[in-house]
Amino acid sequence: MTNPKPILLSLDLGTSTGWAIRNEYGRIVSGTASFKPRRFEGGGMRYLRFERWLNETRNVSGRIDAVYFEEVRRHIGVDAAHAYGGFLAQLTAWCEHHSIPYEGVPVGTIKRFITSKGNASKDQVIAAVQALGHKPEDDNEADALALLHFAIEQHDQGRK
Repeated sequence: MTNPKPILLSLDLGTSTGWAIRNEYGRIVSGTASFKPRRFEGGGMRYLRFERWLNETRNVSGRIDAVYFEEVRRHIGVDAAHAYGGFLAQLTAWCEHHSIPYEGVPVGTIKRFITSKGNASKDQVIAAVQALGHKPEDDNEADALALLHFAIEQHDQGRK
């Protein structure tokens, strides 16, 4: 194989985490992973399940060369803010532990990149990633795909 591409993972962190990954051959796969708290489980279990998901994703991919996540500054509610903070803490600790570089990208930057509007609606982001040939099941997956395309452009420009 000649010139394998860096394996990039992008995440829209939350109870329903959107994810997208580009493998070393340039193929993009994406989806949404649910970390909704389960009945009779402690509050920290969702973060342990998230860590297990990260490990499984890395194992299936062979490696992850960089992680990009949607950097959210405002949340609709306190619970969403707490959940995001927990996922972010788990993600950054996991990346540090595995020596994987990570970067947060502001929501407005992602929206401006994919739609040319920093205040684009969820439907506009979905339409923009559909125009690139993707079929996201929800806005979380669409956000992760938009972020991955941003990350690919940033990463590939840095390698030239």
